[in-house]
Amino acid sequence: MNCEVYMHGQVLGTHSFLLKGEFLQPDEYSEIKAKYFLPGGETGTAATVLASLGVNVKIDGTHIGTEVAPLLKEFYKDKTVDLSSLYFDPDYEGLMDYVVISGLVRSPMGVFGSLYEKGAKKRWSMPKEEDIANCTVGAIDPFFLEETQAAAELFVKHRKPFVTIDCRHDSYLHQHCAVNVVSKECTGCEQYKDKSVEEIYQLLTDTTDGLVIITRGEKEMLYGRKGQPMKKMKPFSVEVKSTLGAGDTFKAGCVYGLLNNMSDIELVRFASACSAIAISRFPLPLNPPTLEEIKKLLSL
Repeated sequence: MNCEVYMHGQVLGTHSFLLKGEFLQPDEYSEIKAKYFLPGGETGTAATVLASLGVNVKIDGTHIGTEVAPLLKEFYKDKTVDLSSLYFDPDYEGLMDYVVISGLVRSPMGVFGSLYEKGAKKRWSMPKEEDIANCTVGAIDPFFLEETQAAAELFVKHRKPFVTIDCRHDSYLHQHCAVNVVSKECTGCEQYKDKSVEEIYQLLTDTTDGLVIITRGEKEMLYGRKGQPMKKMKPFSVEVKSTLGAGDTFKAGCVYGLLNNMSDIELVRFASACSAIAISRFPLPLNPPTLEEIKKLLSL
């Protein structure tokens, strides 16, 4: 079956804890206002948002297990998200993380590092060529080594455009993407630590024909293409309840813009509006942005 969007990357269960007051302090008690166990990960959250926007999505990547699989199947049973390519491992509980949140501040915890330890069992899947051949556009998280590379090569082979995140200028994903959304985690990495944001923008745009977007939290976003001057856009101003999923929702907005052939400025504004609505509520998976809400914010 054809799908509009295919995404390969992190799909997991997220335990989130929203605090009543300030963020955690050493040796001090904190009151939990709300807690949830819901689908998460860069690909999982983006799939939830795209489904809310009326898009037919297929996801693959992380292996799911005894704790995460039932969560995903129940959550997505009435949504336009196809889980059939995900691999179920009966001897694995599935990848989960734990996130403590207070307004603009959050602290994620998990066991992601253990996935890459020497001798660790591989907990993600090789993409299926037919899934990519049968989609319209896609997205790839840059976390799964040769499997990630294979996904990008298949998108190139079948001439399907894809969105990626936090890929450096010398990576295959960046060089062949339609859109690369680069956060401060990437621009602040060791490779770029001695470079200005203008120099990083130049490196990124010189090495791809795709659109480069540099997000900087509350600061202006920077975006543009090879040979173009750097453009700037302020994020939409909203009251922040939780920043959990903000970047994943921005990615989903980029995928939607790519799917609908938006211009660069239209795509950046749409993705920014998606993200703004996402941070104004908690929990995001139960309250994803809708097209009506996004259009209303864009019209202000």
